[in-house]
Amino acid sequence: MLITARAKPSHFERQLQAFIGDTPDWIADHWLSILVATGIAIGIALFLHTLRSWGMRLCRNSDGNGANWYTIFGRTISRTNNFFIVMTAIRLVVNVAETPPLLDKTITFLFTIAVTFQVAIWVREVIFGLIEHRTRGDSPSESLASAVGIIRLLISIALFAIALVMVLGNIGVNVTGLVAGLGVGGIAIGLAAQGIFGDLIAALSILFTRPFRVGDNIKFDQTSGTVAEIGLKSTRVRSFDGEMHIISNRQLLDKELQNLTDRTRIRLPFKIGVAYETPPEKLERLPEMFKEIVEANGATAVRNGFVGFGASSIDYELIAEVATGNWDVGHPTRDRILIAIVRKLAEEGISIPYPTQTTFTAAPDGRIIMPYPDVTPVMRVDKEEGER
Repeated sequence: MLITARAKPSHFERQLQAFIGDTPDWIADHWLSILVATGIAIGIALFLHTLRSWGMRLCRNSDGNGANWYTIFGRTISRTNNFFIVMTAIRLVVNVAETPPLLDKTITFLFTIAVTFQVAIWVREVIFGLIEHRTRGDSPSESLASAVGIIRLLISIALFAIALVMVLGNIGVNVTGLVAGLGVGGIAIGLAAQGIFGDLIAALSILFTRPFRVGDNIKFDQTSGTVAEIGLKSTRVRSFDGEMHIISNRQLLDKELQNLTDRTRIRLPFKIGVAYETPPEKLERLPEMFKEIVEANGATAVRNGFVGFGASSIDYELIAEVATGNWDVGHPTRDRILIAIVRKLAEEGISIPYPTQTTFTAAPDGRIIMPYPDVTPVMRVDKEEGER
């Protein structure tokens, strides 16, 4: 007689058989508590659905600006998925229904998966909302749409990778090696693409800190101009003489930048030199003259006075302030002030010197002498007296 050995059932098969065998007894013994738990679960699910619908209404009732805080909150709630709603409702009534241990363990496992991925979705929506809030009102070019798209992708990958690792850890998988592998892989990718990531981080820094925008007048190094375009890798600046400068975002942020657009006032510095031959009485009156000229041209004298002795002039410093941030107004004001100063100095008989040098020749004893010898007249002997 041939006897065939029967395969030993696996652990999963034994648990499944036990679950199928215990379920009818559990339903028969706790049918009333199961009905009560079902009613409570339906109520919880309806409440969560209502909450999600309220979030959708917040999005629809916004003023068209998808970056305000109410819209961010509403959009986050509206991303609640049905699997999370169902598992939350079931998990909250497990104790009421007095579920068997195996069923309770299964519900807890599914609830953990639902919560983990749902939290990842919520966090992602909040981060996306914050990004849109920071870029509100910017043009697509200025908002660096390409950089935003990349950061959205990276955030999604990172959040769902973390969620997956947490789920695997909850079901008993040893994730130590996986985490170590991801870390080493991330370091390798970072080293290989550090230039790309450097430009990406610089672009995001411009996006969030907003040191300048498209159309702003900026100054860096010896270049001044208007920002024409902000890209993922570089920024284009058209200088005031018409040239287009293309500079890497990373290099641009490493420089000392001056944003000339945000200021509400323009200060015009002047350095004025007058001749050393100017009488002291007139030197004393110069600050008051400069102040009158500045005020007559619609500006304010912030600093005004004698500052020192130059190589060829007595130097005065004048700083005038114009109550505007528009250089189209500042430049003509500066021109009028300079012309008025030149005219006033000419009226007072005060000269504006230019660099000159005076050479004095001295004898060994210190006496000033002529740099060339005296010429003695010579008479010709072949001429009559009186002739030369």
